[in-house]
Amino acid sequence: MKSCNTVFAFILSGFAGAIFANAENDRPNIVIIMTDQQRADLCGREGFPLPVTPFADSLAFQNVWFDKAYTVAPASCPARCSMFTGRYPSATHVRTNHNLNDIYYEKDMIQVLKENGYTTALVGKNHSHLKHNDFDYTEEYFHWGKNKKDTQQDKDFAYFLNNKSRGQYLDATPFPAGAQNPVKIVTKVLDWVKIQKDNPFFMWVSMPEPHNPYQVSEPYFSMFSPDKIPSTITTRKDIDRKGEKYEMLARLEDRSCPNLAKDLPRLRGNYWGMLRLIDDQYKRLIEGFKKEGIYENTIFVFLSDHGDYCGEYGLIRKGAGVPECLTRIPMIWAGYGIKPHKGAMDAHVSIADIFPTICTAIGAEIPDGVQGRSLWPMLTGKDYPQKEFASIMVQQGFGGENFTLDEPLTFEKEGALQPGKIAFFDELNTWTQSGVQRMVRKDDWKLVMDSYGNCELYNLKDDPSEINNLCGRKKYTDIQMDMMHELYVWELRLQDPLPLPRNRYHFKRNQYNYHFM
Repeated sequence: MKSCNTVFAFILSGFAGAIFANAENDRPNIVIIMTDQQRADLCGREGFPLPVTPFADSLAFQNVWFDKAYTVAPASCPARCSMFTGRYPSATHVRTNHNLNDIYYEKDMIQVLKENGYTTALVGKNHSHLKHNDFDYTEEYFHWGKNKKDTQQDKDFAYFLNNKSRGQYLDATPFPAGAQNPVKIVTKVLDWVKIQKDNPFFMWVSMPEPHNPYQVSEPYFSMFSPDKIPSTITTRKDIDRKGEKYEMLARLEDRSCPNLAKDLPRLRGNYWGMLRLIDDQYKRLIEGFKKEGIYENTIFVFLSDHGDYCGEYGLIRKGAGVPECLTRIPMIWAGYGIKPHKGAMDAHVSIADIFPTICTAIGAEIPDGVQGRSLWPMLTGKDYPQKEFASIMVQQGFGGENFTLDEPLTFEKEGALQPGKIAFFDELNTWTQSGVQRMVRKDDWKLVMDSYGNCELYNLKDDPSEINNLCGRKKYTDIQMDMMHELYVWELRLQDPLPLPRNRYHFKRNQYNYHFM
């Protein structure tokens, strides 16, 4: 294999003074800012009419952003493990939120960064295979507040989240915005970088929001009141066109939230309000880095692990299927080495591409078993094979047979519904997560197949909410065959290469992990 140091010098050759020296403090800092359960389309850069993410939009326009970035699976643990290993759930074995201990890989992002002299930190939500001691510094937060509560406000806010707004809260949160997780997290981050700024560091800034509980403080609560927000394209009437898993989820949500239809506009407003609060914290974080003089030497990645229905099909949270609202994620790259690109980058990319990209950016070799591709050439304005990024795949399901609506298993017995709690249901359950689905996106087209041979084909330009299934229609036979070919190629490509062959056999790959050159 070619030395990555040689490749590294080549890909940065166009930037005066940008090639790294051997000294550790000449390497760029890496900051990954992740939200939990953020839809990609609720932003001005994609034409959304309300000011939900004005700062992120401005940052995107000045740097590089993607409108065809996808998670590997619409669930936290599978997505986060893939980000840190560059491997898809079929390879990591983390296909659900309950399989972290089953993870399989050779070397992850944190190991590579430490081998290259980086100090590592996590502030925020973990929910990956990584442990507290894997980082040099941690301050963990979850959906119910700070894990280690330092102040009385921390304790009071956590009590509110656990007891008053377990799933949602329809009034303005009775705490100032400064008590919310995103504000606390950015404060901790900026305090830490002041101490660490003279050495290369990696920071995972992981917001637990806008994931439920859907609650938000003023002034954000009033910014997106129900009378100000646009309606969804779809409603519960469209559930019949989406299949049995959606119908099951609708039944579960109605059992837990009997007033959901009436409350939905307010909950959507809360979701957008939390996104705006997070956006303001993005601005505060970037301004803090600039004040410390380390913005120019830091690579920033803004993304989410997966999306949220946010009212689509009359549903909240996630669970059933692989619709765009759950699988497509925001992704922005900014800072060190990033060459501004006008408009969205025309490439299909994945959360699994983060790790190999960082490897290339710091001059490290991409570890064996990584399935993602390095985005660094395109991020720095270099040539890259467009065919490599002409499509993308998403996986869903833990396998076995699909559980159906007439199973003797009940929501209560399974644990998906716990009576007596406020909107306390688990949308990631036996019904929604059983079976196997694969999704491929190429240009305006999307194909979904399951292990029973059920097929969905959508034109996302004409039908962004995916309710007009074109699969099987004679007019679209050629497109359907092309998409099935694309899916089949991805399925073969993502067969796990680990363990690599032993003895005489030589395993071949290129320095960017590209398949098509």
